[in-house]
Amino acid sequence: MPESPPIVIRSAANDEIKALRSLDSKKGRVEQNAFLSEGLRHVVEAVRRGWRVRRLVLSESAGTSPLLREAVEGCRSGGGRVLTVTDELMTRIARRDNAQSVLAVIEQRWAGPDLVRAEPGITWLALEGVRDPGNLGSILRSADAFGVAGVLLVGNTVDPYSTEAVRASMGSIVNVPLIRLDEAGFLEWHRGWRGRTVGTHLRAEGRPETLVRGPATLLLMGNEQSGLPEAIAATCDALVRIPMRKGADSLNLAAATAIMLYAVAAQADA
Repeated sequence: MPESPPIVIRSAANDEIKALRSLDSKKGRVEQNAFLSEGLRHVVEAVRRGWRVRRLVLSESAGTSPLLREAVEGCRSGGGRVLTVTDELMTRIARRDNAQSVLAVIEQRWAGPDLVRAEPGITWLALEGVRDPGNLGSILRSADAFGVAGVLLVGNTVDPYSTEAVRASMGSIVNVPLIRLDEAGFLEWHRGWRGRTVGTHLRAEGRPETLVRGPATLLLMGNEQSGLPEAIAATCDALVRIPMRKGADSLNLAAATAIMLYAVAAQADA
């Protein structure tokens, strides 16, 4: 027997839609332990990586395709529900014009610090006090591109599952393990770290290209305004400074992190 046509949700007052829209707030994301991801390709990547899709939301104009069927099957196989909404309502949920025709509610995933191991040739990234969600999402995208094993979020770092951070990650959020630690927890964990630790610091004299091949690397990057706190900078085996034209403003954190990830990768391949 053919499937019945989907019931199309048309009202923003629908309880499912209210739950979706609450994920725009950190409170809503914490309460539901979930986040929103937009775009069919990104949703399918999450399904293939084994993330649990609780809700798959399709606009009336979503059409059909093998990828869409894969997303639907992945959602349902994990116990999730598939919803269909009007194009207008999808725009309201996404809070932007030209919204994607596919959106998913995905269960958050956090790893513990025991995941971090000093295996030769592996790079881990630690970010302290990142304030800008767009920066964090872009950094996750770079971390994914350079094959970083995972990202430690230290101190008061912005929520990586915020809508802006997820969008800026361009799907990389599902490819990079995330670990949360406060500063004290990081310092305690770092005592057992057996690899080398490299950080950036304005007073450092070394340059990224002076790094030499080493064991597993933990790259430390500070926040956009003040850089690494002294207690965390003191854990580094090497501190470097990215050279810039005299008088130039500081680099965007996402750009600086990408430069450092390239430097670490380049010397590892040397």
